[in-house]
Amino acid sequence: MDRRHVLRLAAATAIVGGALAGTMAATPAQAQARKILVVASNQDVPNFDPHVATGYSASAFMRNLYDSLVRVEGNPVKVVPHLAQSWTVSPDGMEYTFKLDPAAKFSDGSPVTAEAVVYSFQRLTRLSKGNSWMVSGIIDQNSVSAVDPQTVKIKLVKPFVAFVHVLPWLWVVNPKEVEANKGADDGQTWLRSNVAGSGAFRIKRAEPGNLYEFEKVASPWKQGSGNLTGAIWRIIRETSNQRLALQRGEAHIAVDLTAEDMDALKDKPGVVSIIEPEFRTFSIKMNTQHGPLADLNLRKAISYAFNYKAMEESSSYQQLMVGPLPHGIFGHDPKLAVPTTDLDKAKEFLAKSKTPNGGIKLTAVHVSGLEQQRRFVLVLLDSLKKLNIELDIKPMVWPDMVASTASPDKMADFFPVYQTANYGDPDNIAFAAYHSSRNGNWQNPVYKSAAVDDLIMRGRAETDEGKRKQIYLDFQKQVVEDAPDIFGVLEKRKLALRSDVQGLVFTPVASNAIEFFPLSLK
Repeated sequence: MDRRHVLRLAAATAIVGGALAGTMAATPAQAQARKILVVASNQDVPNFDPHVATGYSASAFMRNLYDSLVRVEGNPVKVVPHLAQSWTVSPDGMEYTFKLDPAAKFSDGSPVTAEAVVYSFQRLTRLSKGNSWMVSGIIDQNSVSAVDPQTVKIKLVKPFVAFVHVLPWLWVVNPKEVEANKGADDGQTWLRSNVAGSGAFRIKRAEPGNLYEFEKVASPWKQGSGNLTGAIWRIIRETSNQRLALQRGEAHIAVDLTAEDMDALKDKPGVVSIIEPEFRTFSIKMNTQHGPLADLNLRKAISYAFNYKAMEESSSYQQLMVGPLPHGIFGHDPKLAVPTTDLDKAKEFLAKSKTPNGGIKLTAVHVSGLEQQRRFVLVLLDSLKKLNIELDIKPMVWPDMVASTASPDKMADFFPVYQTANYGDPDNIAFAAYHSSRNGNWQNPVYKSAAVDDLIMRGRAETDEGKRKQIYLDFQKQVVEDAPDIFGVLEKRKLALRSDVQGLVFTPVASNAIEFFPLSLK
């Protein structure tokens, strides 16, 4: 890195976050000593409660502020020790025993004990929010116990073949700090803006809608970290502006870039592109419980009127979905009969609907500044015109979109969403996106089906591989029949970073939830 680049990066970072010295007068030596990583993202974080917040930004925050029993790394993905040094599983797969790392400590210096793990899992299941869906019906308030201060035992209520793979996203909190600020809502108010974790970083400054500044704790309990002393999560709504910030050295990593952005960055000096496949679905969810789209025939009409070819051609590095599950995941049916563009069939279903002649106006939202979502919604607008249906398009910031899913009457008619698997099992997408217990959440705002719920729960518990595969084949058919979504595309993950970022290893789960701990700046 030459002296001019250091000065330019120091000044730019000081402008966006004031992290280098609080002024633009930081010397190159100061800039180098501080090692501040800047991540450009268009997604704000809804809150800091590890048992409530969800979304990729929340995942990024939690994996840097908190720790879990195990973590994931590599490609292909593997589960490795974290708070737990080791673990054993009973022959029947119903009991897990974890030995905690005695070095693990919370940011206040107190040790991470088995009781802290028990407290955290009980709070998670009690609140039934955030990532609790991953273990819903699998563990309960009595499942987790402390054998001794360093040993945790978890007894499952029913078999769950993916159990160890969900543990990286179940965070452990400091009971002493949460209890001291418990209030009337189990600490939720306090944890919205405070942190009680054992992670290697803490929040130094929070400016919602602008930036969040992280500071590395003085003595992280984990070993093997990179040289970062801090990081800035900078909110940049427009993806083109993320790209420009990266090119100018004002950001080190950009996580929301479009295919065009990636093409524009080809051969740019000092920039590295990562374009890799992962289990990442994009669908347009329909409001099946409120308004015109509660009509199944209208949903089917729209599903057949939609221009899938235009969607596929609106961006590169993607392929059309075949049903609700991503290609290549266990149980996916590549021959599943799904709607394709067929205007005659669309009009047949429209004639059976409560609005046989169209003549209605529907609403669609998308993430403000996320260009690819905007393009997909424009494809929907053009497709609906063929059914004499108007579409009102409303860009929104992510926290407001999340809030709009609280009830069917608040949700738009169309709600586009990316879902990235946190573990490579069909349960991840199936449960998060289609189980009725997820209603009121951005992953599945309103769709509910007793038949689908039953299939999902059977799929979670079935240990026989052949029977489990058939369950997911039946699940896909039933979801397609209910037409809750316009099944969209599977996109390759697109990340770009400055070449002075060292230690980033692509992992095809939550790859945009950047983990700061292993990273260094040259």
